[in-house]
Amino acid sequence: MSPVPSKSMQADFNRRRPAQQTALFPADCPDVLTEHDPKARTGSDLAPIVTGPGGSISGCPSPDCPPALSAEYGAPRHQESRTRDAAACCGAEKSAPLVGIARLAANSPAAETQRNSPERPEYFLLPVKSILNRCDSKRVPFEWTINPYRGCEFACKYCYARYTHEYMDLDGGEFEKKIFVKQDAAALLVQDMRKYSFESKSSGGMYPEHIAIGTATDPYQPAEREYRVTRACLEELAKREGLSVSLITKSNQIVRDIDLFKKIAERSELSLNITITTLRPRLARLLEPRAPRPDLRLAAVRTLREAGLAVGVSACPLIPGMTDRDGELEAVAAAAKNAGALWFFSNVLFLMPSSAKQFFPFVREKFPKLAKQYEEWYAKNGYAPDAYRRQMSERIAKIRHDYGFVSRPWEERTRKTKRPQLSLAWQPGVGETLLRAAG
Repeated sequence: MSPVPSKSMQADFNRRRPAQQTALFPADCPDVLTEHDPKARTGSDLAPIVTGPGGSISGCPSPDCPPALSAEYGAPRHQESRTRDAAACCGAEKSAPLVGIARLAANSPAAETQRNSPERPEYFLLPVKSILNRCDSKRVPFEWTINPYRGCEFACKYCYARYTHEYMDLDGGEFEKKIFVKQDAAALLVQDMRKYSFESKSSGGMYPEHIAIGTATDPYQPAEREYRVTRACLEELAKREGLSVSLITKSNQIVRDIDLFKKIAERSELSLNITITTLRPRLARLLEPRAPRPDLRLAAVRTLREAGLAVGVSACPLIPGMTDRDGELEAVAAAAKNAGALWFFSNVLFLMPSSAKQFFPFVREKFPKLAKQYEEWYAKNGYAPDAYRRQMSERIAKIRHDYGFVSRPWEERTRKTKRPQLSLAWQPGVGETLLRAAG
């Protein structure tokens, strides 16, 4: 059953007044955030003023490893596409023979579904050989990823993970239309865990390797209700001890698996992350068309915390001119704190070519006064200018300080004093430390 907001949370949503636009994006456009809806400027959906998560940007991303954060800026944008659609547009009579994951995808049978809505995506059964995938990037704080699906029905306009469909020789625009369900997840994970190490190289053997769930797809998108691949993976992880696991989602469906999260947290380190980019429901519906409403996500944060689990809120990405105006990010942080979130983080929008291909037309249609600025900022590389990102970083750091958020578990790890060697017995982990700190 989906959780409902508490009375105090409903009161927070009702006490809203218009927020002033920040000067960080076109300062001469006071109505730049108009959503081209006659009801959009009633003020009922504006965030209150509060005072008080690929691939490498080198051009060779990995299908399940998320892109680098802002550590490396100025990566050139590559316009060429990997897909057959692009080859056809260029006049090619036929593309090269399909290999690897592209061949598997092309031969994947349709998955049975009880959904009969004309809006539903197509579902396919993908016969993968592995469910636990190595992430070799030194720019992310984990060694392994689990992505139960390929594609995501939430259809977020800015989603960086659209490029993962290009590995299957599909256009990024098909990301929310063709969802691939990974078969035999539990059996594969049993086999894959033989590769897992309890002494990660990045920590000098101090901590176990980290498994991040949901780096290139949402593990609780609507498909999970039928196919339960995420739950199958969690059931297997719950049988083990001494692991380090995190999960990120935009869905309140996550509360369904509280029983498994409790079992995992008893024996391993577990951190859960809910993404909330804005409190404004109309804006959220534009940016994240099929994701649950922000208030439902906040209710999920509260429910998970009441269950004794370590939970934080991600406001990623921070979208210039849309979710960055004065008071808006602060309002998300305040709501997160009120719901019991232990940590809060955000970073500025990163646009890979496959994402820009979908996002730029959206901006031109819904936010035309922002179009020129976006093209100037993102046409040549995937990052916003240094000055803007630096200013947003300082703002986020201040928010975390003002609201008393602790560090994310993987950040906390780096601050711990190194032990001479890893004990054979599992020691209480970061998640438990966070819970004790929160009282």
